[in-house]
Amino acid sequence: MAGRTTFLSGQLNQTAVFWANPVNDGYGGRSFDDAVEVSVRWEDRQEIFVDVSGREVRSRSVVYVSTDMSSGEYLYLGTLTDLSSAEEGDPLSVSNAYAIRAFQKVPNLAGDVFVRKVWL
Repeated sequence: MAGRTTFLSGQLNQTAVFWANPVNDGYGGRSFDDAVEVSVRWEDRQEIFVDVSGREVRSRSVVYVSTDMSSGEYLYLGTLTDLSSAEEGDPLSVSNAYAIRAFQKVPNLAGDVFVRKVWL
């Protein structure tokens, strides 16, 4: 089991584009790290969760992911080749890119494998 990082790694058979580390650009916008592809299991379903403000809200999608993520980062179900170069640099210009509203990381009983889940 050593070396495995996600319990669902065999089930993460979809590709999403991930924009990490939003930073205020000083002009009312945000800049992000370069977009990267990540393995996911994307489910378009509503689920009630608690957001970073402590409010119960309803998701538009629940996504199981292969890496740690944070609220305010963005995901798009698709590949980098689906996007223009301008869209790759700005998730806010991508019509189906959604902000991560909550992140959860739960270990297995041994504590060496994790299930990571985000709500959009």
